[in-house]
Amino acid sequence: MLLAIDIGNSHIVGGIFEGQQLRAAWRLATDQTKTADEYGILSLSLMDSHGIESQQISGCIISSVVPPITQVLQTTIQKFFKQNPILVTPESPLGLTLRYPNPHEIGTDRLVNAAAAFHRYHCDLLIVDFGTATTFCTVTKTGEYLGGAIAPGLKSAADSLHVQTAQLPVIDLVQPPTVIGTNTATSMQSGLIYGYSGLVDELVTRIQKEIDRQSFVIATGGLASVIAKISRTIQEVRPDLTLEGLELLYRRTHP
Repeated sequence: MLLAIDIGNSHIVGGIFEGQQLRAAWRLATDQTKTADEYGILSLSLMDSHGIESQQISGCIISSVVPPITQVLQTTIQKFFKQNPILVTPESPLGLTLRYPNPHEIGTDRLVNAAAAFHRYHCDLLIVDFGTATTFCTVTKTGEYLGGAIAPGLKSAADSLHVQTAQLPVIDLVQPPTVIGTNTATSMQSGLIYGYSGLVDELVTRIQKEIDRQSFVIATGGLASVIAKISRTIQEVRPDLTLEGLELLYRRTHP
């Protein structure tokens, strides 16, 4: 079995693959104060809840945008699972041509998403990832990664409203019944949910105009399904796209 891990600024997403089938997945808060032992015990507990034992893990692959956590989890994997994890880099077998002056500036999660999406669809693509940041990645039907856009994440914006203002509360990020809010919570939900839907649609439209063709638009990330319900441009939601990409890259590395 393969252990796939994506380390983001807000969450660490883990998945267990048996062959190409995702057997289990979980999401942990990213915590730079946790030790390798603490992450190991958490991982073993989560795997046990899915009926999976540590000795069943025969490989591991990691994508990360948080270098200090990468080192900690490398130690975790070596100590608890007796594996040396593969780290995703721009030199990994992505199946893409990176049209970027410095590919090492691209977050590995964006590269993994692009590789997974292009492998599945082989067409002009726009991948929107709703994470700590909302990222847009443009891939052509010939496998060229052109770049994209980065905006503040939906939850990051909501947290900023609460932290930076005296009277705005923490809210659930759900679609409100009307655009015109009738209290503070629904007014914030309207501004965030409908506002971010508009942000997505505007950027997608402008990107497609710039490349002069229509792209298939895929959304992923924790809040993708919320925005996809009201977006005019998102065509499909793939919540496990990053894990699918990690499995693909591991398989290409170990055919």
